Amino acid sequence: MSAIKKAKGFKKSRPGTYLSIAGSLFGAVSVAKQIKKARFENDKLQLADAVVSAAAIVTGVALLVRELKRMGDDDVLAD
Repeated sequence: MSAIKKAKGFKKSRPGTYLSIAGSLFGAVSVAKQIKKARFENDKLQLADAVVSAAAIVTGVALLVRELKRMGDDDVLAD
């Protein structure tokens, strides 16, 4: 199996999904800092950008969690 096929398979695996969630949550730390800085500087445009970024992270994590649940459902059906 080629390295590319292995990488694609890992991305759709349970550990790959957990790793994606962790990466998204790591990005949330950066967004939290951006929000704090925007509030301190009273920069509404930067705050709006941070809020949109936070919404994207929340949506992304929700999609990944849904994918994990589907993987779990598939396991139950296979038994």
